[in-house]
Amino acid sequence: MLQGRARSWPSPGLAGSELVWAFPGWGRRSELSISEPVEKLMKLFSRFPGVGDKTARRFALFLLQQPGEFSDELASTISLVRENTFPCSICGNLTTEDPCPVCSDPFRDRGILCVLENVEDMISIEQAGVFSGLYFILGGRVSPMDGEDLAPERIAKLREYATGGGFREIIIATNPSVEGDLTFYAVLDSLKTTGLRITRLAFGLPLGGTIGYADRVTLHASIESRVDVRVPDRNGERKE
Repeated sequence: MLQGRARSWPSPGLAGSELVWAFPGWGRRSELSISEPVEKLMKLFSRFPGVGDKTARRFALFLLQQPGEFSDELASTISLVRENTFPCSICGNLTTEDPCPVCSDPFRDRGILCVLENVEDMISIEQAGVFSGLYFILGGRVSPMDGEDLAPERIAKLREYATGGGFREIIIATNPSVEGDLTFYAVLDSLKTTGLRITRLAFGLPLGGTIGYADRVTLHASIESRVDVRVPDRNGERKE
């Protein structure tokens, strides 16, 4: 039987300094618990969207527990993607050939152009199989809180593409959020003198959600039920 003086547990009301006395090392992180290379790897993983510190730690430890071939394949694949992937010169989609497979597909409906914030949204719509037209990727959004704005060259490229591509309709498919609305109006303002039919997605998407995480049924309903924003009348005047 173990002998020795019993030590009472600290009460819930103890202050921080008292907790440190009761539990030596409380609140202090051991410098020897995580090696510097592992900590650097964790910090890199934590920079991924939606990845917090705990998930980054799991990723790092998982990677270190795998055979060396896995790490080598991961590193070589990342290098290969970085070296061979670039934005399509027409739509901005990430591709290994220019123009991208979507822009060069002769079976796409070349009368409808869908304007999106990012490539992730495009991939979601393509995988859902609910749209057969062409795309244009803005590569950003309008977010004053984050200091983000649309690149002027992308807006100029969009206007040039929209007016010279033979389109009959432009769908501005921004996300249903404050930033999405600001982006929508920025794009709309750049296209207001084109005379093209301009539509936006119906409000089937949840407020604050993103196209990238929407399911097939929701995306299909939003696109099929899209609403007119500007429609040229018979006299060539635009109506909102």
